Amino acid sequence: MHRQDVRTKEAEEERMEENNLLHFLDSPNAHYRRKCEEYVSAHDDEAHCDASDLANARERLEHLLKQPANKFCADCGTPDPKWAALPFGALICIKCSGTHRSLGVHISKVISVNLDEWTDEEVNCLAGSGGNATVNTRYEAFLPENFKKPRHDCTTEERCNFIRKKYEFQQFVTDPQFSCPLRLNTKHAPDKNQQQQNCSARHGFGHAFRNSWKRKDTDNKGLKKMTDVGMVEFVGLIKVDIRRGTNLAVRDVMSSDPYVMLNLGHQTMKTKVIKNTLNPVWNERLMLSIPHPVPPLKLQVFDKDTFSSDDRMGDVEVDIQPLIAAAREHESSAAIAASVEVTKLLASDDGTLARDSVISVVDGKVKQDIALRLQNVEHGELEIELECVPLSQ
Repeated sequence: MHRQDVRTKEAEEERMEENNLLHFLDSPNAHYRRKCEEYVSAHDDEAHCDASDLANARERLEHLLKQPANKFCADCGTPDPKWAALPFGALICIKCSGTHRSLGVHISKVISVNLDEWTDEEVNCLAGSGGNATVNTRYEAFLPENFKKPRHDCTTEERCNFIRKKYEFQQFVTDPQFSCPLRLNTKHAPDKNQQQQNCSARHGFGHAFRNSWKRKDTDNKGLKKMTDVGMVEFVGLIKVDIRRGTNLAVRDVMSSDPYVMLNLGHQTMKTKVIKNTLNPVWNERLMLSIPHPVPPLKLQVFDKDTFSSDDRMGDVEVDIQPLIAAAREHESSAAIAASVEVTKLLASDDGTLARDSVISVVDGKVKQDIALRLQNVEHGELEIELECVPLSQ
Protein backbone atom coordinates (compact mmCIF):
# COMPACT_ATOMS: atom_id res chain seq x y z
CA MET A 1 0.00 0.00 0.00
CA HIS A 2 2.80 2.39 0.90
CA ARG A 3 4.55 1.85 -2.45
CA GLN A 4 1.31 2.38 -4.33
CA ASP A 5 0.66 5.64 -2.44
CA VAL A 6 4.14 6.87 -3.34
CA ARG A 7 3.56 6.07 -7.03
CA THR A 8 0.19 7.81 -6.94
CA LYS A 9 1.74 10.88 -5.35
CA GLU A 10 4.53 10.96 -7.95
CA ALA A 11 2.03 10.63 -10.79
CA GLU A 12 -0.05 13.47 -9.35
CA GLU A 13 3.01 15.73 -8.99
CA GLU A 14 4.06 14.99 -12.56
CA ARG A 15 0.56 15.74 -13.84
CA MET A 16 0.49 19.06 -11.96
CA GLU A 17 3.90 20.04 -13.32
CA GLU A 18 2.82 19.19 -16.85
CA ASN A 19 -0.35 21.27 -16.45
CA ASN A 20 1.68 24.20 -15.17
CA LEU A 21 3.96 24.02 -18.19
CA LEU A 22 1.04 23.64 -20.56
CA HIS A 23 -0.29 26.84 -18.99
CA PHE A 24 2.58 28.65 -20.69
CA LEU A 25 1.63 27.14 -24.05
CA ASP A 26 -1.94 28.42 -24.12
CA SER A 27 -2.90 30.71 -26.93
CA PRO A 28 -3.80 34.16 -25.52
CA ASN A 29 -7.51 33.68 -26.24
CA ALA A 30 -7.55 30.21 -24.66
CA HIS A 31 -5.65 31.55 -21.67
CA TYR A 32 -8.15 34.44 -21.35
CA ARG A 33 -11.17 32.09 -21.30
CA ARG A 34 -9.53 29.63 -18.94
CA LYS A 35 -8.43 32.27 -16.43
CA CYS A 36 -11.93 33.74 -16.32
CA GLU A 37 -13.47 30.30 -15.76
CA GLU A 38 -10.91 29.41 -13.10
CA TYR A 39 -11.47 32.65 -11.26
CA VAL A 40 -15.25 32.31 -11.22
CA SER A 41 -15.02 28.69 -10.06
CA ALA A 42 -12.46 29.41 -7.33
CA HIS A 43 -14.33 32.41 -5.95
CA ASP A 44 -17.91 31.14 -5.98
CA ASP A 45 -17.83 30.60 -2.21
CA GLU A 46 -16.38 34.06 -1.59
CA ALA A 47 -18.83 35.93 -3.78
CA HIS A 48 -21.38 36.60 -1.04
CA CYS A 49 -18.90 37.74 1.59
CA ASP A 50 -17.16 40.11 -0.84
CA ALA A 51 -20.32 41.54 -2.36
CA SER A 52 -20.70 44.32 0.20
CA ASP A 53 -17.06 45.45 -0.12
CA LEU A 54 -16.59 44.96 -3.87
CA ALA A 55 -20.06 45.51 -5.26
CA ASN A 56 -19.25 45.89 -8.95
CA ALA A 57 -16.55 45.54 -11.57
CA ARG A 58 -15.27 49.10 -11.08
CA GLU A 59 -14.78 48.67 -7.34
CA ARG A 60 -13.05 45.33 -7.85
CA LEU A 61 -10.80 46.91 -10.46
CA GLU A 62 -9.84 49.76 -8.11
CA HIS A 63 -9.02 47.16 -5.46
CA LEU A 64 -6.66 45.36 -7.87
CA LEU A 65 -4.95 48.61 -8.86
CA LYS A 66 -3.89 49.16 -5.25
CA GLN A 67 -1.71 46.05 -5.20
CA PRO A 68 1.98 47.11 -4.96
CA ALA A 69 3.16 45.36 -8.13
CA ASN A 70 0.26 46.84 -10.13
CA LYS A 71 1.39 50.40 -9.42
CA PHE A 72 4.14 50.08 -12.03
CA CYS A 73 4.03 49.09 -15.71
CA ALA A 74 4.71 45.36 -16.08
CA ASP A 75 6.93 45.98 -19.11
CA CYS A 76 8.93 49.17 -18.48
CA GLY A 77 8.29 50.09 -14.83
CA THR A 78 6.59 53.43 -15.46
CA PRO A 79 4.60 54.44 -12.34
CA ASP A 80 0.79 54.52 -12.27
CA PRO A 81 -0.11 52.41 -15.34
CA LYS A 82 -3.58 53.16 -16.69
CA TRP A 83 -3.94 50.39 -19.29
CA ALA A 84 -4.41 46.63 -19.14
CA ALA A 85 -3.27 43.98 -21.63
CA LEU A 86 -5.72 41.09 -21.70
CA PRO A 87 -5.63 38.11 -21.76
CA PHE A 88 -2.25 38.32 -20.03
CA GLY A 89 -3.62 40.35 -17.14
CA ALA A 90 -0.76 42.88 -17.19
CA LEU A 91 -1.18 46.52 -16.19
CA ILE A 92 0.90 48.70 -18.52
CA CYS A 93 1.64 52.35 -19.31
CA ILE A 94 0.26 54.19 -22.32
CA LYS A 95 3.50 53.91 -24.33
CA CYS A 96 3.61 50.13 -23.89
CA SER A 97 -0.12 49.98 -24.69
CA GLY A 98 0.65 51.33 -28.18
CA THR A 99 2.99 48.43 -28.85
CA HIS A 100 0.49 45.94 -27.44
CA ARG A 101 -2.15 47.33 -29.81
CA SER A 102 0.20 46.82 -32.74
CA LEU A 103 0.33 43.09 -31.91
CA GLY A 104 -3.34 42.80 -32.86
CA VAL A 105 -6.39 41.96 -30.74
CA HIS A 106 -5.88 38.24 -31.43
CA ILE A 107 -2.77 38.46 -29.23
CA SER A 108 -3.28 41.36 -26.81
CA LYS A 109 -6.55 43.14 -26.10
CA VAL A 110 -5.78 46.57 -24.63
CA ILE A 111 -8.35 48.39 -22.50
CA SER A 112 -8.13 51.57 -20.47
CA VAL A 113 -8.55 51.64 -16.71
CA ASN A 114 -10.35 54.99 -16.90
CA LEU A 115 -11.70 55.34 -20.44
CA ASP A 116 -13.37 51.93 -20.88
CA GLU A 117 -16.28 50.29 -19.10
CA TRP A 118 -14.99 47.05 -17.59
CA THR A 119 -17.08 43.89 -17.60
CA ASP A 120 -17.03 41.30 -14.82
CA GLU A 121 -15.31 38.90 -17.21
CA GLU A 122 -12.47 41.35 -17.87
CA VAL A 123 -11.98 42.02 -14.16
CA ASN A 124 -12.03 38.27 -13.53
CA CYS A 125 -9.27 37.84 -16.09
CA LEU A 126 -7.13 40.52 -14.49
CA ALA A 127 -7.67 39.11 -11.00
CA GLY A 128 -7.22 35.50 -12.09
CA SER A 129 -3.88 36.28 -13.74
CA GLY A 130 -2.50 37.39 -10.39
CA GLY A 131 -1.41 40.92 -11.32
CA ASN A 132 1.92 42.18 -12.60
CA ALA A 133 4.02 40.19 -10.15
CA THR A 134 2.60 36.86 -11.33
CA VAL A 135 2.57 37.93 -14.98
CA ASN A 136 6.27 38.77 -14.89
CA THR A 137 7.10 35.60 -12.98
CA ARG A 138 5.45 33.67 -15.79
CA TYR A 139 6.49 35.57 -18.92
CA GLU A 140 9.97 36.58 -17.70
CA ALA A 141 10.83 33.29 -16.03
CA PHE A 142 14.00 32.79 -18.10
CA LEU A 143 15.26 36.28 -18.88
CA PRO A 144 18.99 36.03 -19.71
CA GLU A 145 21.22 37.36 -16.95
CA ASN A 146 22.67 40.11 -19.15
CA PHE A 147 19.28 41.12 -20.58
CA LYS A 148 18.09 44.60 -19.59
CA LYS A 149 14.38 45.30 -19.48
CA PRO A 150 13.30 48.58 -21.07
CA ARG A 151 12.80 51.59 -18.81
CA HIS A 152 10.30 54.40 -19.05
CA ASP A 153 12.76 56.49 -21.10
CA CYS A 154 13.78 53.70 -23.50
CA THR A 155 13.59 54.00 -27.27
CA THR A 156 10.55 52.84 -29.23
CA GLU A 157 12.66 50.09 -30.79
CA GLU A 158 13.76 48.72 -27.41
CA ARG A 159 10.19 48.75 -26.12
CA CYS A 160 8.76 46.98 -29.18
CA ASN A 161 11.50 44.34 -29.29
CA PHE A 162 11.00 43.41 -25.65
CA ILE A 163 7.20 43.29 -25.70
CA ARG A 164 7.10 41.13 -28.82
CA LYS A 165 9.64 38.71 -27.38
CA LYS A 166 7.85 38.60 -24.04
CA TYR A 167 4.24 38.13 -25.16
CA GLU A 168 3.99 37.32 -28.88
CA PHE A 169 6.95 34.93 -29.19
CA GLN A 170 7.06 34.06 -25.46
CA GLN A 171 10.81 33.60 -25.55
CA PHE A 172 11.24 33.90 -21.79
CA VAL A 173 8.71 31.33 -20.55
CA THR A 174 10.89 28.26 -21.14
CA ASP A 175 14.50 27.47 -20.47
CA PRO A 176 16.32 28.17 -23.77
CA GLN A 177 18.60 25.15 -23.41
CA PHE A 178 15.66 22.77 -23.84
CA SER A 179 13.78 22.38 -27.09
CA CYS A 180 10.86 20.63 -25.39
CA PRO A 181 9.83 22.13 -22.04
CA LEU A 182 7.97 19.09 -20.70
CA ARG A 183 9.92 16.75 -18.40
CA LEU A 184 9.76 13.10 -19.43
CA ASN A 185 9.79 10.19 -16.98
CA THR A 186 13.46 9.19 -16.97
CA LYS A 187 12.69 5.74 -15.50
CA HIS A 188 10.94 4.69 -18.68
CA ALA A 189 12.39 7.20 -21.14
CA PRO A 190 12.15 6.17 -24.82
CA ASP A 191 14.91 6.85 -27.30
CA LYS A 192 15.54 10.43 -28.45
CA ASN A 193 13.51 10.16 -31.68
CA GLN A 194 10.56 8.71 -29.81
CA GLN A 195 10.76 11.54 -27.26
CA GLN A 196 10.52 14.17 -29.99
CA GLN A 197 7.62 12.38 -31.67
CA ASN A 198 5.69 12.01 -28.43
CA CYS A 199 6.30 15.62 -27.45
CA SER A 200 5.02 16.95 -30.77
CA ALA A 201 2.11 14.55 -31.05
CA ARG A 202 0.78 15.06 -27.53
CA HIS A 203 1.06 18.81 -27.31
CA GLY A 204 1.18 20.04 -30.89
CA PHE A 205 3.90 22.61 -30.49
CA GLY A 206 6.84 20.90 -32.21
CA HIS A 207 8.86 23.66 -33.76
CA ALA A 208 6.91 26.47 -32.11
CA PHE A 209 8.94 26.21 -28.91
CA ARG A 210 12.32 25.21 -30.20
CA ASN A 211 15.36 26.96 -28.86
CA SER A 212 14.48 30.63 -29.33
CA TRP A 213 18.11 31.67 -28.85
CA LYS A 214 19.25 29.57 -31.82
CA ARG A 215 16.68 30.54 -34.41
CA LYS A 216 17.44 30.06 -38.05
CA ASP A 217 18.22 33.07 -40.20
CA THR A 218 14.75 32.91 -41.72
CA ASP A 219 13.19 33.13 -38.28
CA ASN A 220 15.31 36.14 -37.38
CA LYS A 221 14.30 37.87 -40.61
CA GLY A 222 10.65 37.20 -39.86
CA LEU A 223 11.05 38.50 -36.33
CA LYS A 224 12.78 41.65 -37.56
CA LYS A 225 10.09 42.28 -40.15
CA MET A 226 7.27 41.95 -37.61
CA THR A 227 9.17 44.02 -35.05
CA ASP A 228 9.69 46.82 -37.57
CA VAL A 229 5.92 47.02 -37.95
CA GLY A 230 5.60 47.59 -34.22
CA MET A 231 8.36 50.20 -33.99
CA VAL A 232 5.96 53.12 -34.18
CA GLU A 233 5.77 56.18 -31.96
CA PHE A 234 2.24 56.94 -30.81
CA VAL A 235 1.01 60.46 -30.16
CA GLY A 236 -2.39 59.71 -28.68
CA LEU A 237 -5.55 57.65 -28.92
CA ILE A 238 -8.68 58.04 -30.98
CA LYS A 239 -12.09 56.72 -30.05
CA VAL A 240 -14.28 55.94 -33.03
CA ASP A 241 -18.01 55.61 -32.37
CA ILE A 242 -19.57 53.86 -35.36
CA ARG A 243 -23.16 55.01 -35.11
CA ARG A 244 -25.18 54.05 -38.18
CA GLY A 245 -25.29 53.55 -41.91
CA THR A 246 -27.93 55.04 -44.19
CA ASN A 247 -29.21 53.82 -47.57
CA LEU A 248 -26.38 51.32 -48.02
CA ALA A 249 -26.01 49.32 -51.23
CA VAL A 250 -27.77 45.99 -51.77
CA ARG A 251 -25.32 43.08 -51.97
CA ASP A 252 -27.62 40.13 -51.25
CA VAL A 253 -30.91 39.44 -53.04
CA MET A 254 -32.89 42.18 -51.32
CA SER A 255 -30.65 43.55 -48.57
CA SER A 256 -27.20 43.22 -46.99
CA ASP A 257 -25.48 42.12 -43.76
CA PRO A 258 -23.11 45.08 -43.22
CA TYR A 259 -20.16 45.59 -40.92
CA VAL A 260 -17.42 48.26 -40.81
CA MET A 261 -13.66 47.65 -40.96
CA LEU A 262 -11.34 50.35 -39.56
CA ASN A 263 -7.68 50.82 -40.46
CA LEU A 264 -5.22 53.27 -38.90
CA GLY A 265 -1.63 52.57 -39.82
CA HIS A 266 -1.02 48.88 -39.13
CA GLN A 267 -4.05 48.57 -36.82
CA THR A 268 -7.27 46.95 -37.95
CA MET A 269 -10.56 46.57 -36.09
CA LYS A 270 -14.12 45.79 -37.12
CA THR A 271 -17.65 46.13 -35.83
CA LYS A 272 -20.27 43.47 -35.35
CA VAL A 273 -22.39 42.34 -38.29
CA ILE A 274 -25.96 43.70 -38.50
CA LYS A 275 -28.18 41.22 -40.32
CA ASN A 276 -30.55 41.97 -43.18
CA THR A 277 -30.65 45.78 -43.27
CA LEU A 278 -29.56 48.70 -45.42
CA ASN A 279 -29.84 51.15 -42.49
CA PRO A 280 -27.80 49.44 -39.76
CA VAL A 281 -27.37 50.91 -36.26
CA TRP A 282 -24.11 49.81 -34.64
CA ASN A 283 -23.55 52.29 -31.80
CA GLU A 284 -20.22 50.58 -31.27
CA ARG A 285 -17.06 52.23 -29.92
CA LEU A 286 -13.59 51.19 -31.06
CA MET A 287 -10.29 52.63 -29.87
CA LEU A 288 -7.03 52.91 -31.83
CA SER A 289 -3.59 54.34 -31.13
CA ILE A 290 -2.56 57.32 -33.27
CA PRO A 291 0.84 56.64 -34.88
CA HIS A 292 3.35 59.27 -35.95
CA PRO A 293 3.34 60.39 -38.71
CA VAL A 294 -0.44 60.46 -38.60
CA PRO A 295 -2.13 58.50 -41.44
CA PRO A 296 -5.76 58.93 -42.52
CA LEU A 297 -8.42 56.84 -40.79
CA LYS A 298 -9.79 54.36 -43.34
CA LEU A 299 -13.29 52.92 -43.08
CA GLN A 300 -14.58 50.12 -45.29
CA VAL A 301 -18.10 48.70 -45.28
CA PHE A 302 -18.59 45.04 -46.18
CA ASP A 303 -21.50 42.68 -46.62
CA LYS A 304 -20.91 39.50 -44.63
CA ASP A 305 -21.20 36.32 -46.72
CA THR A 306 -21.08 32.80 -45.34
CA PHE A 307 -20.05 30.79 -48.38
CA SER A 308 -18.06 33.34 -50.36
CA SER A 309 -15.78 36.33 -49.81
CA ASP A 310 -17.42 39.39 -48.25
CA ASP A 311 -18.73 41.96 -50.73
CA ARG A 312 -17.53 45.56 -50.67
CA MET A 313 -20.14 48.20 -49.88
CA GLY A 314 -17.97 51.29 -50.15
CA ASP A 315 -15.05 52.93 -48.38
CA VAL A 316 -13.94 56.36 -47.22
CA GLU A 317 -10.91 58.06 -45.67
CA VAL A 318 -11.01 60.64 -42.87
CA ASP A 319 -8.28 63.20 -42.25
CA ILE A 320 -7.90 63.25 -38.44
CA GLN A 321 -5.21 65.93 -38.40
CA PRO A 322 -7.69 68.80 -37.64
CA LEU A 323 -9.06 66.85 -34.68
CA ILE A 324 -5.57 66.17 -33.32
CA ALA A 325 -4.60 69.83 -33.73
CA ALA A 326 -7.72 70.89 -31.82
CA ALA A 327 -6.95 68.39 -29.05
CA ARG A 328 -3.39 69.68 -28.70
CA GLU A 329 -4.55 73.27 -28.58
CA HIS A 330 -7.14 72.45 -25.94
CA GLU A 331 -4.58 70.52 -23.89
CA SER A 332 -2.11 73.42 -23.88
CA SER A 333 -4.73 76.03 -22.99
CA ALA A 334 -6.83 76.43 -19.87
CA ALA A 335 -9.54 73.81 -19.50
CA ILE A 336 -12.89 74.82 -20.94
CA ALA A 337 -15.81 73.73 -18.77
CA ALA A 338 -18.68 74.60 -21.11
CA SER A 339 -19.24 73.19 -24.56
CA VAL A 340 -17.68 75.25 -27.33
CA GLU A 341 -17.30 74.89 -31.07
CA VAL A 342 -13.65 74.86 -32.15
CA THR A 343 -13.91 74.66 -35.93
CA LYS A 344 -16.25 73.59 -38.71
CA LEU A 345 -15.36 71.62 -41.86
CA LEU A 346 -17.68 72.43 -44.74
CA ALA A 347 -19.28 69.78 -46.92
CA SER A 348 -19.17 69.93 -50.73
CA ASP A 349 -21.01 68.14 -53.51
CA ASP A 350 -17.92 66.28 -54.68
CA GLY A 351 -16.31 65.60 -51.26
CA THR A 352 -16.62 62.83 -48.71
CA LEU A 353 -18.49 64.95 -46.15
CA ALA A 354 -22.24 64.51 -46.51
CA ARG A 355 -22.85 67.37 -44.05
CA ASP A 356 -20.77 70.03 -42.35
CA SER A 357 -18.55 68.50 -39.66
CA VAL A 358 -18.05 70.29 -36.33
CA ILE A 359 -15.07 69.83 -34.00
CA SER A 360 -16.06 70.89 -30.49
CA VAL A 361 -15.09 70.59 -26.84
CA VAL A 362 -17.79 68.86 -24.81
CA ASP A 363 -17.21 68.40 -21.07
CA GLY A 364 -13.47 68.74 -21.61
CA LYS A 365 -13.42 66.17 -24.45
CA VAL A 366 -12.48 67.07 -28.02
CA LYS A 367 -14.95 65.45 -30.40
CA GLN A 368 -15.95 65.54 -34.03
CA ASP A 369 -19.29 64.48 -35.53
CA ILE A 370 -18.99 63.32 -39.13
CA ALA A 371 -21.47 62.16 -41.76
CA LEU A 372 -19.50 60.47 -44.54
CA ARG A 373 -20.46 59.79 -48.13
CA LEU A 374 -19.15 56.33 -49.05
CA GLN A 375 -16.90 56.16 -52.11
CA ASN A 376 -16.57 53.52 -54.87
CA VAL A 377 -20.18 52.40 -54.44
CA GLU A 378 -23.61 53.30 -55.81
CA HIS A 379 -24.79 55.09 -52.64
CA GLY A 380 -24.64 55.03 -48.88
CA GLU A 381 -23.63 57.16 -45.91
CA LEU A 382 -21.89 56.43 -42.62
CA GLU A 383 -22.26 58.45 -39.41
CA ILE A 384 -19.44 58.38 -36.86
CA GLU A 385 -18.12 60.38 -33.92
CA LEU A 386 -14.41 60.79 -33.19
CA GLU A 387 -12.75 61.70 -29.90
CA CYS A 388 -9.04 62.43 -29.56
CA VAL A 389 -7.32 61.48 -26.29
CA PRO A 390 -3.80 62.92 -25.81
CA LEU A 391 -1.06 60.70 -24.37
CA SER A 392 -1.03 62.75 -21.16
CA GLN A 393 -4.48 61.39 -20.32
